[in-house]
Amino acid sequence: MMTIGIIGLGLMGGSLGIALQACDPTYQIIGLDHNDLHCSQALELGLVDRIAPDMETIRDCDVIFLAIPVDGIITALQTLKGVKPECTIIDLGSTKAKIVASVPPLIRKNFVAAHPMTGTEKFGPSAAVEGLYREKVVVLCNLEESGEHQQKTALKLFREIGMKIVFMGANEHDRHAAFISHMPHALSYSLANAVMRQEEPKSITALAGGGFRDMSRIAKSSPDMWEDVFRQNKTNLLLAIDHFNEELEKCRQMVEEEEWDALNSWMQDANKLHDIL
Repeated sequence: MMTIGIIGLGLMGGSLGIALQACDPTYQIIGLDHNDLHCSQALELGLVDRIAPDMETIRDCDVIFLAIPVDGIITALQTLKGVKPECTIIDLGSTKAKIVASVPPLIRKNFVAAHPMTGTEKFGPSAAVEGLYREKVVVLCNLEESGEHQQKTALKLFREIGMKIVFMGANEHDRHAAFISHMPHALSYSLANAVMRQEEPKSITALAGGGFRDMSRIAKSSPDMWEDVFRQNKTNLLLAIDHFNEELEKCRQMVEEEEWDALNSWMQDANKLHDIL
């Protein structure tokens, strides 16, 4: 019987509990969250088998998932120095370089750095959904620094819940994530604020179509979580925002100078993204 501790019982941790329970009924899923309400909700919703009374119970688990904001992951890692040698600690954070650098040397072999490229704009235990991880990519970073047993355990569990596995270095991951994940969140928050500061709520409700709703949807994401992500990946995020601003300025200039053919060609270039996706 494998005991699996999940610290953080929101969207990611709760959905992980559902996925692992479906894989193997012998897995014992033990949850822990700093929010007592989240603990009771997770238990009531069946996301975990039981709630850990304290951190010591989690430290005794065979596998520990850290499904909490990235700053919290760094803090939590400092409390896990007493895990048993065969324990596998897996973080699910959206940034990787600072987390990897913060792992205490005593438990570096126990640790696996992972970023599941999945999620929604919702948060809390009630946001947990079945199938959140299925057919999605998980990026494993600096895996060669993890112990052999921990590597095998992480690969086994991610494959069991149906994920596609990609390997890369932590620094490389953070640069890619800044462009593909973190910048889009910054843009969505910016779009939401720009519209709300210029438009009345009645106008927004009356005129907001699918395009606006799609682009502003992730602005509903947890500010606390994304503040941590932006802080940890500041340099890469600023670079991504600079490149976006260059493209937006091109668009503004073409519209201002009525360069419609050039604008059309620029839009056609953008269309090619979905040949890749």
